[in-house]
Amino acid sequence: MATNQVVSISAHESKKIILVREGQFSEAKGKDISPGKLTRTLSAFANADGGELYVGIDEVGQSKHRQWRGFDSIETANGHLQAIDGPFPLGQDCECEFIRCEAHPGLVLHVQVTKTKRIVKAANGLIYVRRGAQNLPIQTGEAMRRLEYCKGLTSFEIETVNVPISFITRSKPIQRFIKEVVPRAKPEEWLRKQVLIAANKPTVAGVLLFGDEPQAALPKRCGIKIYRYKTTAKTGFREALAFDPITVEGWLYEQIHDAVARTTKEIERIPRMGDDALEAIIYPPEALHEIITNAVLHRDYSVADDVHIRIFDNRIEVESPGRLPAHITVKNILEERFARNGSIVRILNKFPNPPNKDVGEGLNTAFSAMHKLGLREPLIAEKENSVWVVLRHEPLASPEESILEYLETHETINNATARQVSHVAEDHRIRAIFRRMERKGLIRRTADSVTSNTRYRKLDPHS
Repeated sequence: MATNQVVSISAHESKKIILVREGQFSEAKGKDISPGKLTRTLSAFANADGGELYVGIDEVGQSKHRQWRGFDSIETANGHLQAIDGPFPLGQDCECEFIRCEAHPGLVLHVQVTKTKRIVKAANGLIYVRRGAQNLPIQTGEAMRRLEYCKGLTSFEIETVNVPISFITRSKPIQRFIKEVVPRAKPEEWLRKQVLIAANKPTVAGVLLFGDEPQAALPKRCGIKIYRYKTTAKTGFREALAFDPITVEGWLYEQIHDAVARTTKEIERIPRMGDDALEAIIYPPEALHEIITNAVLHRDYSVADDVHIRIFDNRIEVESPGRLPAHITVKNILEERFARNGSIVRILNKFPNPPNKDVGEGLNTAFSAMHKLGLREPLIAEKENSVWVVLRHEPLASPEESILEYLETHETINNATARQVSHVAEDHRIRAIFRRMERKGLIRRTADSVTSNTRYRKLDPHS
């Protein structure tokens, strides 16, 4: 944890800090806050989605007008830094820096907390979670268990289900699996060895993987609903429904394949005007397969809800119950790995032609497939208690549009970055695009560019 780093900013930049919006991901506090109270906010951020805290911003008067009043020196903030070291030893999951601005007095302490794999306590020994602009203490056993599920410290898949073990030891799925995969094993013996039977009861994972009808034992927790809305509206509505929602049930292996097949069938019925006549809308089949598989395998089965697949005229939405587990966020989901339902993922991969062939690569495959078909990459969003992935039937932006969009939030761009954001693989094509954009007066080469790393900045049309 970098506690002695001092960053200087301009007066203009300082306004953003003074006026930072307090909410789910950010908060500002005066330097007089007690170190112990400070850790409540840090605990809440760590146990939710992470966040940023600025210490040294006062709220003055009834209007709560904000002003910058920082620490006189780094040393005068030692009490706060020591308090931070308690829940974040060795700087794990937390970074600190001081911010200086010549227009304002003192140093503001900037604390960045990431979403953690573990549960973080405040100095008072309580556990908090962030909900909007509030730090809410965990006060019940059920709330604690819910947080443990969310953090991936335990999984609902290991809970036992109150049905006889014959529900999975004599089912058609286990008989088929044993015959094709482990022909010398006996069903009950193999299931116990895989810890799919505990305390002489099937586990949730066992029921989902090998029950003839898991939905009978786990009602409202493991179905898939498919909706078809004849609209491009932001949300579906009853009048736009093409038919009553389709319910897909069964054991996971067949349920996933069935859901993909039924979704594909409905998509192919969506008409679209081509060059000469109506034609079917096309989505990459591997993208659709991977996103539905991901939603089923990595959902939180402790949440009493189904996976929802909503087919619109211009997009497909797949909603999976439960928030992203452990340290996984929307920003790092393509790089980081964490299996909430490890047994389900592992054992399903043993099936012949498993739906999760490349374990851990599902969403990456979906993104790549959309790019190859010239469509925009999927959108991923985390709602209050679910994760949404949206496949949009929208063409990729032109390389020029992608480069200009990148330059809206970045000062310069080079060849390698341009290839990445525009999905153009060839170096020579990007060079040609840069030259074309220069001729049009959209960008210009930076003065300090070198041949091996030429950089461009957006041209100010008013300059």
